[in-house]
Amino acid sequence: MAKQAKNIDFVWEGVNKRGQKMNGSLSGQNMAMVKAQLRKQGIQPDKVKRASQPMFGLGGASKGKKIKPADISFFTRQMATMIKAGVPLVQSFEIVADGVDNPSMKDLIYQLRDTVSAGNDFASALKEHPQHFDELTCNLVESGEQSGALETMLDKVAIYKEKSEALKSKIKKAMGYPITVLVVAAIVSAILLIKVVPTFDGMFKSFGAELPAPTQFVVDLSAAMQANWMYALAVVVVAVAVFKQLMKTSQKFRDQMDYLVLKLPVFGNIMHKAAVARFARVLSTTFAAGVPLVEALESVAGAVGNKLYRDAVLNVRQEVATGQQMHFAMRATGVFPNMVVQMTSIGEESGALDTMLDKAASYYETEVDESVDGLTAMMEPLIMAFLGVVIGGLIIAMYLPIFQMGSVM
Repeated sequence: MAKQAKNIDFVWEGVNKRGQKMNGSLSGQNMAMVKAQLRKQGIQPDKVKRASQPMFGLGGASKGKKIKPADISFFTRQMATMIKAGVPLVQSFEIVADGVDNPSMKDLIYQLRDTVSAGNDFASALKEHPQHFDELTCNLVESGEQSGALETMLDKVAIYKEKSEALKSKIKKAMGYPITVLVVAAIVSAILLIKVVPTFDGMFKSFGAELPAPTQFVVDLSAAMQANWMYALAVVVVAVAVFKQLMKTSQKFRDQMDYLVLKLPVFGNIMHKAAVARFARVLSTTFAAGVPLVEALESVAGAVGNKLYRDAVLNVRQEVATGQQMHFAMRATGVFPNMVVQMTSIGEESGALDTMLDKAASYYETEVDESVDGLTAMMEPLIMAFLGVVIGGLIIAMYLPIFQMGSVM
């Protein structure tokens, strides 16, 4: 069996059928095949050359920054704006790409443009990049193309992405602030114990007197840290690496962490509200887009971001598929708040389920926002007190023998 030739990355410049200058990147077995592919797309190539290869094989360095969810959110909003303004789809890609700073995102947009220019629809182009565009986004865009309301669907996708990113940002803020402060406190304490306390220890030995209990405890802790700090650091690094690996590879471990997070004091309440907000937002978006309720619930199950709520949504989906009203099924799970169940009931009876879910989503997103702000305001004095006790306690313990000598003299 003949070995297939390896594709090579090329960069090109050319002119489309409207006489507009274009550029981008394309893979092919050789330059001639790339030029032929461009001509099939209606582009007359002026310049085609091999893409520059990174030194020492470091491919990630030349491809720019990593594409973040915020980049995808910005892209969907800009595309929705372009399509709503009546700009042709292919030209919309070019305009949006010109306004993007991240080279990796720019390259992704050009790949989407090339796929659409070759005769494929927008949804098919998105499905070629599942690492950046989830199934929900692809399905909504596909629904918009089939119904002739692409601009409306893109607008709904943009709103969903923006709300999701805002909610995610709030949750990261709630959990990131105290964790960062605790890590800084641990580092400062370790530096004091390893570098500063030994200086005092030598001075204390010259006194020849018995040290106070707090000072002796700090000196012993410092000696242990000096002898074992490398092992302690290795344990921390290995623990973090193992945790990240388990989060990536073990669904069972992720599920256990989902349950654990919901039981945390204060944080658990915020995570409950965030999951309810995601449920209402995604279901409102998909149902308003004309997706049947049973199929919409399946999309929601994959988007709520928590094992407990994912199982609850799947149970609701199963009951709805057998003819049960959704608010009865939601109440039976014992997971969803009464307010959401009641608003769902009103929506089902009035035929405005998407509107009521949208209101519920907005309410719980505001609740998460206010809870995070309240938590931050509450945590600041507590963290300052904690730092004062830990850092101040170390300093006082080291100066205690000096204070006692002064009182004796």
